[in-house]
Amino acid sequence: MIRTLQQGLKAGAVLAALVVLAIFFDVAVARAADRAPDQILAGVLTGAAHETYTELPFKVPPGIERITVEFSYGGREQKSVIDLGLRDPQRFRGWSGGNKSRFTVSTSDATPSYLPGAMPAGEWKLILGAPNIRKDARADYVAKIWLDRAEAPFAGFGAQPIVSGERWWRGDLHMHTGHSDGSCKSRKGVTVPCPVFKTLDAAVSRGLDFVALTDHNTTSHFEALRELAPYYDDLLVMPGREITTFYGHANLLGPTDFVDFQLGGPRAPGLADIQKAAEASGGLLSINHPGLPSGELCMGCGWTAPNTDYSRIAAVEVINGGTTQPPLSGMAFWEKRLNEGLRIAAIGGSDNHDATLDPAKAPAIGVPTTVVRAGELSQAAILAAIRAGHVFIDVAGSRDRLLEVTARAGGAQAQMGDSLRAPAGARVEFSVRVVGVPGGRVVISGDGPAPAGDLALSSADQTLAVEMVADGRPRWLRIDVRDAGGKLALVGNPIYLRP
Repeated sequence: MIRTLQQGLKAGAVLAALVVLAIFFDVAVARAADRAPDQILAGVLTGAAHETYTELPFKVPPGIERITVEFSYGGREQKSVIDLGLRDPQRFRGWSGGNKSRFTVSTSDATPSYLPGAMPAGEWKLILGAPNIRKDARADYVAKIWLDRAEAPFAGFGAQPIVSGERWWRGDLHMHTGHSDGSCKSRKGVTVPCPVFKTLDAAVSRGLDFVALTDHNTTSHFEALRELAPYYDDLLVMPGREITTFYGHANLLGPTDFVDFQLGGPRAPGLADIQKAAEASGGLLSINHPGLPSGELCMGCGWTAPNTDYSRIAAVEVINGGTTQPPLSGMAFWEKRLNEGLRIAAIGGSDNHDATLDPAKAPAIGVPTTVVRAGELSQAAILAAIRAGHVFIDVAGSRDRLLEVTARAGGAQAQMGDSLRAPAGARVEFSVRVVGVPGGRVVISGDGPAPAGDLALSSADQTLAVEMVADGRPRWLRIDVRDAGGKLALVGNPIYLRP
């Protein structure tokens, strides 16, 4: 007996929900596991199904980019066994047997045992193989099916957060593997395209909590990430790609569907076309190394994209590898945007191209480290926190340096990235905690008069208090930390004062 239960979600309601998700990254709803399945296939296999195959048809409408199946069955106490496979309307898509109760197939990646590729509309079939069902046994089964379109935010390679609970999480948002121009030495000492697992190994060994692998313009590495993520279950592995154009580079973090990078050509005439595609799938777009020169030594590396709408840019990579000094760093580029009244988060990225580099040297993985304050270690939470500017950059990629900045005015409180209402004459109190930079100094900057000069750090864990009186104009104020030798150690994101 087989019955198909269609969930009948209204298209308008689904589309509206997806738009909200893409904009606001609602963490709970974005996970497929927390959303009602779009279809349920339920039934029972009896002894008559022993050593036979049963195909369960289900309809896939046009425009679907990802199918997720979760399967469960009973009768195990009677030694019943049901294996799984999948066919699309045109070809066989994989067989996982009895070793997976949940799998995903999409255009760009698939759970091991299954094949990624085109997702044709029509009648798909979930294949049930029964290597053993006793003559008098009964095995009830339920297959839950989720269908996602390209504009649906991709919640990540795991259905649940790696770790729950708010804290600072440390990661690297810019790295390359053998799927583009990343290389390393083979076991025989030959330079070869560096496999993805070497990057993840290095990230774990350096104490990182999350990574985004951002190979140039391709999505081929997502297949490897899908396979490796369950093994690296103490590391949040996020899909990314570096959209590499003749007019600048930008990381797109989060989505797995293809976004055309051919800026200036018929496929992406303007940057707005790339931004629209990125936003439709809930992606976070950050401009990479905007201060680098563009030319034969570094083709298209600096940011020169015409008609850039910076209000649609979520972040800027102000520290790329070991580049901290102007004019090559992205600091001046970022501060210009802040002075224009925009709120764009500052992040860092190693831009690593060899996962075996000495971890004490840039651009080794994790140098610099982007440190994010989020309520859990999940893709949606990390990206939402970056959008909010709840971030600081640990330039040397230490494991324990910390920068916490809060501001209070009129009973309200804000952290880095937040706005705080401060009308003219209001007293604003800042609390600055710095860990791991003894002998250094706190540097205060912004687009108005600074509340104080540099402040000395005399201990390894110190909290300083700073006060200022608001002048009634929109302002941004940022805290950086330099070490005892005067080198930039920590870069903070602004707190925005609003009248």
